[in-house]
Amino acid sequence: MAESLKVLVACETSGIARRAFAALGHDVWSCDILPAEDGSNRHIVCDVRDGILLEGWDLLAVMHPPCTRLCRSGRRWMSGPGNWTAPKKLPAGRTWDDMKAEFEEGISIFKACWEAPIKRVAIENPEMNDLARARMPTDLPKPQIVQPHWFGHSEYKATGWYLRGLPELRPTDMLQEPERGSDEWKSWNRVHRMTPGPERARLRSRSFPGMMAAAAEQWAGFAMDMENAA
Repeated sequence: MAESLKVLVACETSGIARRAFAALGHDVWSCDILPAEDGSNRHIVCDVRDGILLEGWDLLAVMHPPCTRLCRSGRRWMSGPGNWTAPKKLPAGRTWDDMKAEFEEGISIFKACWEAPIKRVAIENPEMNDLARARMPTDLPKPQIVQPHWFGHSEYKATGWYLRGLPELRPTDMLQEPERGSDEWKSWNRVHRMTPGPERARLRSRSFPGMMAAAAEQWAGFAMDMENAA
């Protein structure tokens, strides 16, 4: 009978998801092209496409793969009307070739993780634009969209989970939403109202500990049940 799982948390430097699975006794490692913020010796600095996906994992959680060019909000920088026509405007100092290169990088990483030889996969990514969806595997489902306030965090941030071999997340600590337009409501929107700056993207992409605790308990619990029933 399996007593723990071998879990890979990819595209994470914060260690939030890694620590959530580790707290339940699982053999968990994180990886990213950058070092871990917490200095953990259970973090591997590498590109997730460089072979680590083939090392016999029971569960793969991909936290923050490059999604800026794949998401709906980024569509305007990729193409004008129709498919792959010149955008009307580009970010300052960037070229259309830059946008397309970042798009291809995002597609490559997402597909490598989704198609990895791992039974159970969860990839955090916003709902995709039409250009990205057209390049995705045919078995990719629509994402489950969850909110931090389902898990005890007084914040709004729609978070998409693309799931293979895993159940949808269930709320664990649903908070009552504040009145729209109130000061509290504005506070809940702090992620979206964050001041532009060099740290904005990193801070906006950080995982919520309550959500990760729920993911670790529910997904690892499900996977353990499946392994022990096999």
